Amino acid sequence: MDKQTQTELEAAAFRALVAHLDKRKDVQNIDLMNLAGFCRNCLSKWYLAAAQERGVAMDYDQAREAVYGMPYEQWKAQYQGEATAEQKAAFEKSNKHD
Repeated sequence: MDKQTQTELEAAAFRALVAHLDKRKDVQNIDLMNLAGFCRNCLSKWYLAAAQERGVAMDYDQAREAVYGMPYEQWKAQYQGEATAEQKAAFEKSNKHD
């Protein structure tokens, strides 16, 4: 596979992941972190890092908007719930580093 095709496939996969997460607003970031070790904010940080590596002017809010499909504060107000004690405990357990 040539590099251009690989890049196009990777970009399509990223867009599909972002679209899937957009459809699953019921899945909280803490759930993603607990199960997969990454969340929408992680994707936003990776997106921002890729932009910065290429000299693209972007800030974290812009990167989050690209992933969340709206300003983060709007998404947070509409879709983010308070983490349960169980979710918080699972997060603490999964993020312990020896």
